[in-house]
Amino acid sequence: MRRVLVSLRDAWALAAPFWRSEERGRALLMLGGLVGLNLFLVAMNVLNSFWGREFFNSLQNKDQDAFINLLLFWHRGETGLLPGFVWIAAVFILVAVYQLYLRMALQIRWRRWLTRHYLDNWMDARAYYRVALTDPGTDNPDQRIAEDIRSFVDDTLVLGFGMLRNVVTLVSFVAVLWGLSGAMTLFGISVPGYLVWVALVYSIVGTAFAHLIGRRLIPLNFNQQKVEADFRFALVRLRENTEGVALYGGEAEEKAGLIRRFNALVANWWSIMVATKQLTFFTAGFNQVANIFPYVVASPAYFSGAVPLGVLSQTASSFGEVQGALSWFVDNYRSVAEWRATVARLSGFRTALASAHAERAEGVHAVPEAGANLRLEGVTLALPDGRVLLRDVGAEIAPGEKVLVAGPSGSGKSTLFRAIAGIWPFGGGTVHVPAAGQALFLPQRAYLPLGSLRHALCYPRGEDQFGEAEILAVLKDCGLAHLAPRLDEEDAWDRRLSGGEQQRVALARALLLKPDWLFLDEATASLDPEAEARFYELLRERLPGTALVSIAHRPGVARFHDRALRVQDGRLVAGAV
Repeated sequence: MRRVLVSLRDAWALAAPFWRSEERGRALLMLGGLVGLNLFLVAMNVLNSFWGREFFNSLQNKDQDAFINLLLFWHRGETGLLPGFVWIAAVFILVAVYQLYLRMALQIRWRRWLTRHYLDNWMDARAYYRVALTDPGTDNPDQRIAEDIRSFVDDTLVLGFGMLRNVVTLVSFVAVLWGLSGAMTLFGISVPGYLVWVALVYSIVGTAFAHLIGRRLIPLNFNQQKVEADFRFALVRLRENTEGVALYGGEAEEKAGLIRRFNALVANWWSIMVATKQLTFFTAGFNQVANIFPYVVASPAYFSGAVPLGVLSQTASSFGEVQGALSWFVDNYRSVAEWRATVARLSGFRTALASAHAERAEGVHAVPEAGANLRLEGVTLALPDGRVLLRDVGAEIAPGEKVLVAGPSGSGKSTLFRAIAGIWPFGGGTVHVPAAGQALFLPQRAYLPLGSLRHALCYPRGEDQFGEAEILAVLKDCGLAHLAPRLDEEDAWDRRLSGGEQQRVALARALLLKPDWLFLDEATASLDPEAEARFYELLRERLPGTALVSIAHRPGVARFHDRALRVQDGRLVAGAV
C-alpha cells in the first residue's frame, strides 16, 4: 500500500504543473467534458440494463409488438418508458466517439506541454550536461522525454477515466443490484442485498490474488523500458559512427555489443512473459467464472418462478457490472504496473533535473562583468572522481590577444575551456567574463546540428541573419566552395563530410559569427599543416579584434599567438610562445 501511495504522490507531482499552467483553462474544460461524457456512458449502461430486462421479458412472453417497439421505436413497460435500441445505440455511438476524440485531444495538449516543460528544464542552465556528468543512473533522457512522457499522459488518462467509470458504475449498479437481489437467510440471519455482498467478496479475493501473483511485473516493466532504451541507443550510436567502426574493422565487436544488449532485453522480456502468464492464468479463469457466476447465484429465484427471465438477465448483468467495477484492479493489473514503472522513470528524471538546477551554483562560476578583460581568479579544476587538475590558478586575457594554451595531454587544458564556458561542475573559483563580448568555443570534434548545411554554418544563430553573398564567401575562403550548391540540402552532415571538412565548416562559422572571444580546442587538428596555417592567417586577418585562445600541439601554431599559458604540475604559467 505504501508503494501505491508513493506512486500516486509522484504521479501528482508530475501532473500538477500542467493543471496549474497557462493551459489549465482549456484543459479543465476538456476534462470536465470528458467527465460528463463518461458519466453519460455509465447512465447509458444503466438504461441498457432496464432495456435488456424488458427485451428478454418480451421474448419470454412472446410479445412481438413489444419486441419490435423495443428495437425500433418506444415501449412503455413495468420500468417506465424506454427508447428503442436504434436510438440508444445511435446516442451511445455518438457519445463514445466524441469521448474518445476529446480524450485524445487532451492527451496531445498535455503531452505537448509536458514535453516543452521537460525540454526547458533539461536545456536550461545546461542541466543536460551536468546530469550526463554527475548522474549516470539517469539513463537515456531522450527516451524519457519521447516515450515516458507519452506513456505517462496516455496511461494516466486511460486508467484515470477507467477508474472514474468503474466507481460511478459501482455506485449506480449497486443500487440496481441491491433492489433486485432481495434478502438471503444465512445461519438464521437475514442478509439484505446479498448479491452485492457476494460480488464484493468475490472481487476482494480476486484483487488480492492478482496482486500476489503479478507484483513482480512492476520492477520488470521498469527494467524493460531501460533495456529497450539501451538497445535503441546502441543502434543509434552505431549509425552515427559508421565510418569509425568501418575503419577499425569493429563490426564483430559492435555486433557482439548489440547482441549482448538485445539478450538483456530478451531475458527481461522472458521474465515478463512468465509473470504475465501466471497472472493471465488467474485473470482469465477469474473472468471466465465471472461470466457465469451471477447466473448461478441468481438462478434459484428464476427456477422457483419468483422472477421472470428479464429480471434474471438484469440481475446477472448488474452483478457483472458491480463485480467488474470491483475487479477493475484485476483486469488492469499489468497496465497499472507499466504505468507505475513509467512514473518511477519520469520521477527519477525530474529529481535529477531538480538536483542539477540546485547544484548549478557549484563548480567554477562564470560571472559576466563590465570589465574588458577575461580573468580567472582562484580557479580549481577537478575530475568527477575527485582528482585535481588545476589548483587555485589565475590568469588574464585582454581583448584581441592571441594566446596559446599548452601542456601535456590530460593536464586539464580542455577542462579549462569548459570552466571558462561556465559548464564544468567540478571545482571552484571564478571566471570573470566581459559582459559585452560574445564567445564562441570550437571543440576538436565539430558539432553539426540536424538540418541543412546553411543551418550548420550559421549555428547557433538564425540563417536569416546572414546574406547569401556572405555565406558563399566564407565557403570559398574555407575551401568548401564545392558545397555551395548543397547549402539548403538536408543531410546527416556529420557523417557525410570528412573530419577535416567538418572542422572547416566550424571555422567558417567563426568567420560568419565574428565573436569577440574565440576558443579553439584542437579545432584544426584534422587539417594538414599548410591548411592549418592558412586558417590561422585568415582568422587573424578577418577577425583582428577577436581574442584568439587556442589549444594546439603542433609547434607551427605557436607563431600565430602573442604569448602562451602553460599547464604544468597543476599550475597555469604565463610565458612566451
